[in-house]
Amino acid sequence: MTPREPHIAEAPEKAEAEEGAPQGAPKPSVPVGEPEAPVGPTSTSEDQAAAEADHEQLLEADLEQLTAKAEKADEYLELAQRTRADFENYRKRAAREAAAAQERGITRLAKELLPAVDNLDRAVQAAAAVGADGGAGDNGTATLVSGIKLVHEDVIAALARAGIEGFSPVGEPFDPQVHEAVAQVPIEGAESGTVVEVYQRGYRLGEFVIRPARVVVAA
Repeated sequence: MTPREPHIAEAPEKAEAEEGAPQGAPKPSVPVGEPEAPVGPTSTSEDQAAAEADHEQLLEADLEQLTAKAEKADEYLELAQRTRADFENYRKRAAREAAAAQERGITRLAKELLPAVDNLDRAVQAAAAVGADGGAGDNGTATLVSGIKLVHEDVIAALARAGIEGFSPVGEPFDPQVHEAVAQVPIEGAESGTVVEVYQRGYRLGEFVIRPARVVVAA
């Protein structure tokens, strides 16, 4: 009988525990088998480090792409600027060549016309000399002289519209760039090296001399 005494003693303790529990309270569950291990965090420090490394790689890749695009943009900008500069140079060169071609054409035409202009000059001078001698009293002669003068004026005006102007440098210092000396004679009262007479008027287009004036220079 002695070995069953501990079992008998445990029963009142169990009954007292059940009496002390509130009515309707769930009975404590008794764990069966081994206890469950505590659930730890899902991401470890190694996972975080790997994620940060991947993020840095993505940032570096994006930075490389942006750098490549910026370099391409700089190349395109440089190409556009160079193309624009080339076009401006071409436009200026084309304008200069067109102006030079126009001047050459005008100069060529003027050289063809100048002998006729010289003849008209001589005709006007001869008519003036005849009129001064009193030989132009005839109406027909006066009409002819007037017609020659009108033609002469029209031709000179046409040359002026093309930018060609004549010059007669009497009294100016001799300049070999624009004058051609046909004679050099001592003239009383004239300074040496001065143009004292013009045999043939000169013509120029702007700064370009189409034909120098043929002159007599004082010695």
